[in-house]
Amino acid sequence: MEANFIDISFVSPCFNEEATLQKFYAEVTRVSSALSASGQASACELIFVDDGSVDATSSMLRDFAQRDDRVRYLVFSRNFGKESALLAGLQKARGRYVVTLDADLQDPPSLIPEMLAAVASGEFDCAGTRRVTRKGEPAIRSFFARRFYRLMAMLTDIEVVDGARDFRLMSRPYVNAVLSLGERIRFSKGIFPWVGFRTKWFEYENIRRVTGETKWSFGKLFLYSLDGIFAFSSKPLAIASILGVLFFLLSLAFVAVIIVRRITWGDPVAGWASTACIILFCSGVQLFTVGIVGQYLAKVYAEVKQRPHYIVREEK
Repeated sequence: MEANFIDISFVSPCFNEEATLQKFYAEVTRVSSALSASGQASACELIFVDDGSVDATSSMLRDFAQRDDRVRYLVFSRNFGKESALLAGLQKARGRYVVTLDADLQDPPSLIPEMLAAVASGEFDCAGTRRVTRKGEPAIRSFFARRFYRLMAMLTDIEVVDGARDFRLMSRPYVNAVLSLGERIRFSKGIFPWVGFRTKWFEYENIRRVTGETKWSFGKLFLYSLDGIFAFSSKPLAIASILGVLFFLLSLAFVAVIIVRRITWGDPVAGWASTACIILFCSGVQLFTVGIVGQYLAKVYAEVKQRPHYIVREEK
């Protein structure tokens, strides 16, 4: 199948998805057949990226490829993370339009015909999706997720839509723009809006996984959110600088108070508790600001090493 004749590429990162992969493959092939029957997309390809799975995911992908010549896959040498898997899939995709969606069926493939129609009309360059509810998620996780989107809106100049998913359909110029960003630490939820273009949003209610549990723990999500903030905003550095100025001015005020007390009342013995609290508080602020600087230095360190985003062990 020549690249020029591929209308749409389906890109799906996979990590230990043996429980859902067969159902996902059946659903995507059903949608692709419907697109072909309606004349929206006569030729398609299915690209799976195995992000270092330790279950039967890779063997299932081999079986799909043997039975279906539309299936192509990459198997990483180890787990490099979803961002790397998503990048690899986009780099391998050859279609005029590219769909990215998770293999756990939380992204409904049934929306794809509408998404394709919106982008194919020429009015939009991308069809994005967002969840309007978080039903089924732990309350604490939903709370911090919403705080994260608000924080991104405050600290960055890009519009990260609340509930936005990596499930989207993109035109070839849009995909090329995304691939032109070569940073090593990638945050797709920020990259997608940063490149611009015209996006139409499709909303749907949260869908629970068919089987299994999410691979994203609270800790991983927290670190991922930090990557997003530090990748698209320098405002934390400004905050650290402002804190430094404020505490310098505060220290001058304390010096003035001490001088006035000495002149007025002499030198009464002060309590050690208040002094210790002030020292601990100021030390905490200093460590906080140094930590912010350290995060940016760590990102620079990762970039200058120029290590590959991923290493492929097997490919078809």
